[in-house]
This record gives sequence, structure tokens and C-alpha cells, in this order.
Amino acid sequence: MRVLIVDDEEDLLNATVNDLREDGHSVVGATTGTDALSQLDQTYFDLVLLDLQLPDADSFELLSQLQDSNPNLDIVVVTPADGMQTAVEALRLGALDWITAPFTSDQVRVLLNRISRNRQLRGRLSELELQVNSDLPPFSFNTTNPVMTGALEVAAKAANSPASILLQGENGTGKSVFARFIHENSDAADQAFVTVSCPSLSPQLLASELFGYVRGAFTGAVKDTWGKVAQADGGTLFLDEIGELSLDLQPKLLRLLQERQYERVGETQTHQANIRLIAATNINLEDAVRSGTFREDLLYRLNVINLTMPPLRERPGDILELANSYLTFFAKQCRKPVKGFSAKADRALLRYSWPGNLRELRNYVERAVIMAERELIELEDLPSKLSPTRKPRKDQGILGQDVSLENVEKEHIKLVCARHKTKDEAARVLGIDKATLYRKRRRYRI
Repeated sequence: MRVLIVDDEEDLLNATVNDLREDGHSVVGATTGTDALSQLDQTYFDLVLLDLQLPDADSFELLSQLQDSNPNLDIVVVTPADGMQTAVEALRLGALDWITAPFTSDQVRVLLNRISRNRQLRGRLSELELQVNSDLPPFSFNTTNPVMTGALEVAAKAANSPASILLQGENGTGKSVFARFIHENSDAADQAFVTVSCPSLSPQLLASELFGYVRGAFTGAVKDTWGKVAQADGGTLFLDEIGELSLDLQPKLLRLLQERQYERVGETQTHQANIRLIAATNINLEDAVRSGTFREDLLYRLNVINLTMPPLRERPGDILELANSYLTFFAKQCRKPVKGFSAKADRALLRYSWPGNLRELRNYVERAVIMAERELIELEDLPSKLSPTRKPRKDQGILGQDVSLENVEKEHIKLVCARHKTKDEAARVLGIDKATLYRKRRRYRI
């Protein structure tokens, strides 16, 4: 972990710092409250070991200031043997634990190991809660497609390396899920997996989202804030649609990859970050280099391991298995006794070209489960575009039905996004900008 030890007894401080560094922790020492706050302003820490008897600071006020600097910071207070009442008050104010002084390095090791395990469990629990609450069906890695099989094999080999990975493929092919698969099969699986969508924010806001900012850097920056890079330190940073990254931000990302260094917006202090970068794009970055919208040197740094996600139309042998996996998920979610597809529905699924790939298949299966009136999904339960020769069922659409405007908007956005290859095209058809489309897709979990 990244640990800050605050103690005015320098001999004890130095001994503890050196011992914990030998154990593989990143440890910094501070002898005063002022120095501690300065260190927290410069570096992202997981844990502070805080002596409550510093000569230059009110212990509980300093505890509050440390908590304000980073909501995810764990604080362990150090008290004298007769300081039980002080320890109890510190716990009441938000400290995680306490230890009595004088302490040994072995005692601190035991404490850190326990806190590290708890942090890992909290992180895994948060990820599981996010997956459960996202209402998204599981991604199936079973495949008969040789390109997909090859991508899985390369991903498994590259997972434990620190090399950057570039995922290429059309929208909806599962690049973000594949990035998480790589992370979960790496040595950093118990560390953070942090996602940033490059088209979702303006270049200025994306810079502050990525690197953090200091108070006063711009209107609304009322306190120092750490960004996604700091959160991903020790783990994986996933940049989705990196082809949309502005030219102003590209040199900063290149420096992060080459030197593991960055600055927050509005400051000159340099910070270190040990991250594994996975990037995804639906455009040809070599074409972007030729057109002058993407830096060639950045492409070289990103493209150490290149994986291409094949479109669904090139995976005909996987379509029915994927469709049935989605059906099982949505039937359970909707509490409907739907068990499979009819033979005609199967043939329609296989004939269709799936321009929206897995996302389109998922959306159509979800809709079919909702529309189905029998145990098997019939051809008429599927969108008419899957069988152009038949007449659409009267209840095929939801316009004019007893549904809310919110549901109409959600259904319309899902279908438009599934039909178009890029978010630019979908946003243009919908008459909104990409940032608005991103917010609506996140709101509706599309």
C-alpha cells in the first residue's frame, strides 16, 4: 500500500519507514502535521499512521483535515498506552483503528496486512455491487471463432505483463468487458479497475477527471481533488474510445505512459503513478495519425499488444449461444417463463448482419423476452428488420402504448445506438451531442 507515517520521534519513524519499504509498501514519513498535509497534497495515499501527540497540531483537527483531503483514506491513530479515551474519540471521528506507542515494525506489519486485505475485499465488493446493480447480462467467452479464440489466448498471455494493450473493434463488440477480463486475470486483479470514457467530457473536464485538480484551478474547484489516474495507481486504467482524446491531452497521456509521471490541473508538483493502461477504440488510429488527429508516438506506446474484437457477423457460430445466454438472463430478470427460440426465430437471428454487434443482439433479445407470450420466442416477437418479408405485429412498437415518455426515450436510444456503428452517427440521428448521449446511456444503462 501507499502509506504515510506521521510521528515526531524520528528514530522510530525512520526505522518503521525502512522496514515497511522492504516489505514492498510505498512509504513516506512526516514529523509534523504541516508536513503530513503537504505530503497528502502531493501524493495519493491509501493509509496514514498518525501520532496524536504531534507538537504543532491539534490531533482531532488534523484527523479531520486528513479525511477531507481524501475520502478513501484509511487512518490509524497512535496513542500512548494510557490513551484509550483519546483512541475511542478518534474512532468516533472516523479513524479506522488505533495502535499504542511504542510499537514495533512487526505490529505495524500485521496491522497493514489486515487493512490491505480489507481494502481488497471492499474493492471487490464494490465491483460486485456495481455489476449486480448494472442489470447487464454476463458476457460469454465461449466461442468457435478463431479470431476471438486467438484474442483470448493473447489476452491470457499478456494479462500479467505491464505492457499497454490496445483493443480495436466496432462498437458493441465487447471491448470494455474484454478489458475487465484482462485485468481480472492479471497480478493486479485485487487492485482498482478504473474506467474513463474519453468522449463523455470536454477536453478541459476530461483532464481534471483523469489527473485531478487543485483548489482554484477553475471555477467550481473548491478543494484539491485526485483523479482517475491516482485511483488506478497499482491497478488498471481503461480508456474507452481513446481515438476521441483531444490533441491537447495526448502529450500528457504519453508522459504518463513513458515516465509514470503527471501533474494535476492547476499545479506544477509532479506525481508518480504505477498503472497498467488498456485502451479501446472503434476507429483506425493509423488513419487518425495520417489525418493529424492522433499522435504517432502515442500510438506506438499504446500499441504494444494489439487485440482486435471481431464483429458479430463474423462469428455466426456464436450467435445462438450468445442469444440464449441473454435470453436466460432477461427471462429471469423479467420473471417470464421463456425458455428458448423457435426454429424460425433461430434462422432469423443467423441471417441478420448485426451491425450493432453484441449490444444490438442483447437489446433485441431483451425486447423479445418482454414481447413474448409463449415459452418460445417466435419470429413475430423479434424486430421486423430481422425478417423484412413479414408484416410487423401491431404491438411491435411502444409508441401510443401505456408507457412513460422515459421508456419511449430509452427504447428509441437503444435501437438507434444498435443500428449505427459510431456514437457520432447515433448522436446525429438523435439530434443531441455525444456528451448528452453518453449521459442518457449511462442513466438508462444502455
